Amino acid sequence: MFSKLKGLFISLSIRNYRIFCMGQGISLIGTWIQRTTMGWFVYRLTGSAFLLGLVSFLSMIPSVFISPFAGAWADRWNRHHIMILTQVAFFIQTSVLAILVLSGTINENVQYPILIMAILQGIIEAIDAPIRQSFVIDLVQKRSMLPNAIATNSAMFNGARLIGPAVGGLLIILLSEGVCFALNAFSYIPVIISLLFIRIHYPPVVKSSESTFKKIMDGWKYSWSSYPIRFLVLNLAIYTLFGMSYTTLMPVFAKDILHGNSGTQGILMSTAGIGALTGSMFLASKKFIKGMALRLIITGLSFSLSLICFALSGSMWLSMFLMLFIGFSGMMTMATTNTLIQSVVADDMRGRVIALYTMAFSSMAPFGSLVMGTLTSHFGARYTLIICSTIFLLWSLSSLRHSSQFLRGILRMLVISNNKEMYRVKSLAPELIVR
Repeated sequence: MFSKLKGLFISLSIRNYRIFCMGQGISLIGTWIQRTTMGWFVYRLTGSAFLLGLVSFLSMIPSVFISPFAGAWADRWNRHHIMILTQVAFFIQTSVLAILVLSGTINENVQYPILIMAILQGIIEAIDAPIRQSFVIDLVQKRSMLPNAIATNSAMFNGARLIGPAVGGLLIILLSEGVCFALNAFSYIPVIISLLFIRIHYPPVVKSSESTFKKIMDGWKYSWSSYPIRFLVLNLAIYTLFGMSYTTLMPVFAKDILHGNSGTQGILMSTAGIGALTGSMFLASKKFIKGMALRLIITGLSFSLSLICFALSGSMWLSMFLMLFIGFSGMMTMATTNTLIQSVVADDMRGRVIALYTMAFSSMAPFGSLVMGTLTSHFGARYTLIICSTIFLLWSLSSLRHSSQFLRGILRMLVISNNKEMYRVKSLAPELIVR
């Protein structure tokens, strides 16, 4: 049993990655406590689904403008040092938010500091996300370890997703939202300490006369000319805009449709975490990317159908059951997209392509939140979720027609980069080697 578990998370045998996960695991619980608390806090304070969407929008929109530059920086700067700086910035920003809430500065009559804090969080996240995603290869050093490292990171993320919302919902009832924000601030300390213990040696940076803007454009041209990357980024953008933004409406479903409280919201999010953690375990058991391309499209169909059923549900038990499938399918979509991109991308383009991956999520998420909040104000949460889920369902169905072209493109990029270890096949058809 122990040997199977050891093989399941083989990437943890690498010192740097193991240390990083120890600190990150604690921090992620705090992150999920805050995510659950923020939605409930804003909706309790304002009673406005539009403001609920606006806060999410402001916390993610900076990625549209900053992530491309962060991706270019990730290919040249010391990612380890930048990670330390961004985690310290997160600690400061969250601490200020906690102080403002605990002191009563933010209340029913004074709400604008929430918007300012959301923008600051978005700026830090826009820099941190591309760096953090590219940082994985620095920690494990081997491409063959990437699928397991990404799956392990997803398992850690969703394990925190299982614990954090439930704890957050309970702490809101027993203590206050301000305490939850303070706990998240303290949770950044372990990850900062863990980063200080990590040792990575980067090769000397070769000076380049190319401007940052030129590097960004080269990354975009590379991504657009590669059909698999183009499809993966576009699929993630559609998924985020019309699917993943369902989380914005969780306080509405918990309070107005299921007639519950913050604990109800926490239970729903934690149940989704169970499904997502199960998906992470499944991915961690896969040592190669074979089968991932088709699986990505199938999980899109499962995700959208589960969301439609969830929107129609009026039962807490049925909603929890459906959240298992929503969490499983959503996590599979995100982690599979990340794994496929990192497996096929050229090393010198990794940061810039990962920035596009981050933008597809972070830039679409705010618009999705805004769309969800606006439509809910006019049509209600149920009809809004059904409309958005149906759009993603139609997209996933249309993607089935291109699955063979997508698979051939993945194989071709692996052959061109001489990355045979990521895909176990006895032989590759000659047409896949055509450049």
